[in-house]
Amino acid sequence: MKTLTLVIGAVYGLLSVILGAFGAHAFRKILSSERLESFETGVRYQMFAAFFLLFVGWILKFETKSENWISWLMIFGTLIFSFSIYLLAFQDHWGVKLSFLGPITPIGGLMMIISWVMLILYFLRNKM
Repeated sequence: MKTLTLVIGAVYGLLSVILGAFGAHAFRKILSSERLESFETGVRYQMFAAFFLLFVGWILKFETKSENWISWLMIFGTLIFSFSIYLLAFQDHWGVKLSFLGPITPIGGLMMIISWVMLILYFLRNKM
């Protein structure tokens, strides 16, 4: 689990830089300013998640289920949160209606929040 967390953290970081560059240049021409701002929010939170995963991958031993859940919640929460935002940002450009993703996005955000809370509890229990 440690290696998986570190690899996914690195992949999320890599994708954040790539998507951020596309957002700053290529997507600026095809997305409205509102959709671009939303897209950039997804990129920003994905990068926060990348740092989070690299951090927990480095410090946790993944010996307990709760340590594993800290990682899984951030991995899947980011996938749901950021990638649903990316899809929603492009729905007008693609001419498809993806509004059903609107209520799904906060579920990913909630998973990310729970992951942070679990990390705080981990620190308090282990007096780090």
